[in-house]
Amino acid sequence: MYKATIIFLTVLLASACSENKTTSVEPAVVEPSVVATSVETVAAEPVAIVETIVAETTPESDKPAISATQVVLLTAIVEAINHETREVSLRGPEGNTVDIVASEDVRNLDQVSVGDSLNVEYVQSVSIEVVAAVDAEAGLAVIATEALSDEGEMPGVAALEAIVINAVVEEINLEENTFKLRGTDGVVTEFTARDPENLKKAAVGDLVVITMTKAIAITVEHKTEE
Repeated sequence: MYKATIIFLTVLLASACSENKTTSVEPAVVEPSVVATSVETVAAEPVAIVETIVAETTPESDKPAISATQVVLLTAIVEAINHETREVSLRGPEGNTVDIVASEDVRNLDQVSVGDSLNVEYVQSVSIEVVAAVDAEAGLAVIATEALSDEGEMPGVAALEAIVINAVVEEINLEENTFKLRGTDGVVTEFTARDPENLKKAAVGDLVVITMTKAIAITVEHKTEE
């Protein structure tokens, strides 16, 4: 993928999200709540917006479920560019500048000019759902896809990775508020429940389905003429 751009994204986020040291979503330690952030992008100004949504849900069954999603919107401005060496200088939301060398994977770099904006939308989500099952087996599945802009268009990329993990409930101890899960490697691990009431809704043999998704979209737009 756009390896250099991903490195730049990491550096910029470290500065832009000074109050969010990591973009990892950890529903096990976040209380169910909904935090909505107004999204307003100012043209030609570098901005970073973080939106986190954590919700405890009840699917069609009465089994416990929880999901969390975090969205990062980032705009950086092209301060300088050398099309021959493919060196690009980008100004981030906090005024910090990052110099990168765009790899050959970055198509149509000759379309980019000083003053253009690089827009990044990064979304990651985690959902955990307990499902009633019979003779369930642990499992793991990974899906990944990527798309690049066509020749002659402004540079752009979109990528998605989804990981689905199925673990089997091996034991529930209501007195100790613990439960044990058997993973894909056959190893049984003990955990402490955040909410004791959820243990009462689960049963030995149930399947715990954990879905982790990461998606990123990067686009470049020409500077808005005043």
